[in-house]
Amino acid sequence: MAEKLETIVLGAGCFWCTEATFATLKGVMMVSPGYAGGGVKNPTYEQVASGKTGHAEVIKISYDANMITLEALLDVFFSVHDPTTLNRQGGDVGEQYRSLILYTTEEQRTGIKEFMKKLAAEKRFKDPIVTEIKKLEEFYGAENYHKDYYAKNPHKPYCQAVISPKLSKMKEKFGSLQK
Repeated sequence: MAEKLETIVLGAGCFWCTEATFATLKGVMMVSPGYAGGGVKNPTYEQVASGKTGHAEVIKISYDANMITLEALLDVFFSVHDPTTLNRQGGDVGEQYRSLILYTTEEQRTGIKEFMKKLAAEKRFKDPIVTEIKKLEEFYGAENYHKDYYAKNPHKPYCQAVISPKLSKMKEKFGSLQK
């Protein structure tokens, strides 16, 4: 079966965490950290971190829809962060850490809306989901030192304290989806 490559952009707090998490999934061909959802063209990390650009830290995922479904990606997304906290993930505070899904096709938009209805019906979260959903306008790749951050720096304190536990939880809950 030929590859059916699709792209989606997700914001779930720090992009070091989300990049490391989604890179482990079968069918995910590429994960790129970057910035999206704001109004400043070609922002730098420092500009985004200031909270004044409107951009969020995000990851752009290229995936083979014949190997991993949008629903599986969304299940992971809603499991690895708290989509009920506005502009915050753990100790990271500001709109640059907001929960965000940027779709690239109408089929994705429809699938996202259906998945969100399913989450609401299951009452998976005690509080309302505040995840922003909109069409991807522009993605700006992060600086090179952010790419593959966890893979290059697994022993740094942040990686040990925040990313490694997330990866352990991922393996426990989504082991069948991992490479």
